[in-house]
Amino acid sequence: MGIPGNLVTTAMAVMPHRDVDRALPAALSLDVPFWPQLPLLSYYEDMYVQASGHFPGILADMEKRTLRFSIEKFIIELEDTLAHFEDPRYFDISDTYSVVYQRFLQMNLSDRVAIRGQLEGPISFGLNILDQDHRPILFNDTVRSFMLDFMAKRLNTQLNRLKVLNPNAFMFVDEPGLQYIFSAMSGYDSITARQDMERFFSGVERPRGVHLCGNPDWDFLLGLDLDVLSLDVYSNGEIFVSYAKSIQRFLERGGHLIWGIVPTNFEPFEKESIKSLEKRLLGYWQILERSGIDRQMVISRSMLSPATCCLVNQDGVQTVEKAFERIKELSEVLRDHFAV
Repeated sequence: MGIPGNLVTTAMAVMPHRDVDRALPAALSLDVPFWPQLPLLSYYEDMYVQASGHFPGILADMEKRTLRFSIEKFIIELEDTLAHFEDPRYFDISDTYSVVYQRFLQMNLSDRVAIRGQLEGPISFGLNILDQDHRPILFNDTVRSFMLDFMAKRLNTQLNRLKVLNPNAFMFVDEPGLQYIFSAMSGYDSITARQDMERFFSGVERPRGVHLCGNPDWDFLLGLDLDVLSLDVYSNGEIFVSYAKSIQRFLERGGHLIWGIVPTNFEPFEKESIKSLEKRLLGYWQILERSGIDRQMVISRSMLSPATCCLVNQDGVQTVEKAFERIKELSEVLRDHFAV
């Protein structure tokens, strides 16, 4: 499947760096490297903007850093987009939208246990992009239906390019919006969301997964046909492990978990140590074990990562880079402890 386990390391792709020559080595320092997204360097590097390339109807203002949608423009541009629907190059990420993606694709990464890419997911994209009436495009049935197929094409294009570098490549779909859709205020119910996500993933090649830092309905997420789920357990671990039955079913059908355990924000990072983080993570695994989930199965299907991305630390990139180092140290400690 291409998803490694045994507590190897990776991280979120959004990084606070403005220097590519510093960001890329940090990403490559982990067991499963990825191409960094650098939104402080350019608005093109914003994850929503990167996903919007060639999407009909998009109105992007790079100076004002706004991304909007026009239904009139969508209607005008849709025919041309559909004419390119079988051209993978049309759905790839261009040099304009990423200063590092093409550079990553030129590297020799064949000796890595796996590599990873990422793209903003359709639910979050649809909630974030507003039309001319200030309404999320997710609520337009025609646009939403097209968007599911469009984003699946984008995901597959990137995955296939990464697989040339390493056969164990896999993708994250970043879906921060999934924590909001179950709110009574969202206007987008879980039944529709499940239908949409199932349709989306039916068009997405494996291996595929979801990453989010929030606290959604975990039964919903763990019930999707995913190969990997990446989450912030530093903040949400106690709630997450209370869904032990769903976690067990997810792992037993071959799913993998990426435990985001090292905080990247300055204050919580400074309060923690390898010992305290190890204790916290082992505590979560003990809860799962008491619920009947075999510890070895958890370890064999788990990776470790920092808890979140972070763009707001006063020290710029330093705490994030320290978090990358700490997750590697924690991995070494735990792999030695469990002899994996």
